[in-house]
Amino acid sequence: MEGLLDGMIERLLEGRSNRGKRIQLNDSEIRQLCLTAKKLFLTQPNLLELEVPINICGDIHGQYSDLLRLFEYGGFPPKANYLFLGDYLDRGKQNMRSLDQIRAIERPIDVPDQGLLCDLLWADPDRDISGWGDNDRGVSYTFGADKVAEFLKKHDLDLIFCAHQVVEDGYEFFADRQLVTIFSAPNYCGEFNNVGTLMSVDASLLCSFQILKPSRAKMGLLKTKHQKTVHIVYLIPQRISCKAKTATDAVGT
Repeated sequence: MEGLLDGMIERLLEGRSNRGKRIQLNDSEIRQLCLTAKKLFLTQPNLLELEVPINICGDIHGQYSDLLRLFEYGGFPPKANYLFLGDYLDRGKQNMRSLDQIRAIERPIDVPDQGLLCDLLWADPDRDISGWGDNDRGVSYTFGADKVAEFLKKHDLDLIFCAHQVVEDGYEFFADRQLVTIFSAPNYCGEFNNVGTLMSVDASLLCSFQILKPSRAKMGLLKTKHQKTVHIVYLIPQRISCKAKTATDAVGT
């Protein structure tokens, strides 16, 4: 199987030198790849405790050429480690009593319409409320900044990062920079005027955001500047301080 995977990876990486090239994988190869990935995922715990340095990505929604660009910026596996927050392809009740509840979720499992697993996937931050509110998605809830602060204090954490929401600048802070939403699919579905973001965390827990503009083929759909403000976040126990610096953004140029 290792040889088969190496062959598929080699073909998939042909897109690096030929943007827009259609990569041919047959049905049996894709099925075997999915089965192998499933076995690997099921060996891992629900709650991952990861080491830095690491790169964190939000939704990519099957935008494969942009995935390759993320790898070009953050480094290609296995030389660089990544955490993807979900929505690879395209297209709860009101509290979390303990992180142990996450570890106890049995997999595989269908996502229910309510409960912890549903809320982990679909609950959204809302600047206009405190506490909990109804979600326009029609499932799960929204939560205010007070709930973020309460959760972090209870579990002795510094920062929450999440995905599942399109944000125009590719990332968006919430709750006094105690939560950040990351979205990694630029020009989402060809309809949204957004950039994507790659969040990197180095060995000193310094977090930085690299802005992924639409590729040249999409540049006519999004007017961009050559300069982009990139926030650098210093994670300090029980405190997060942020600086901003302006850096030349080579993406899409």
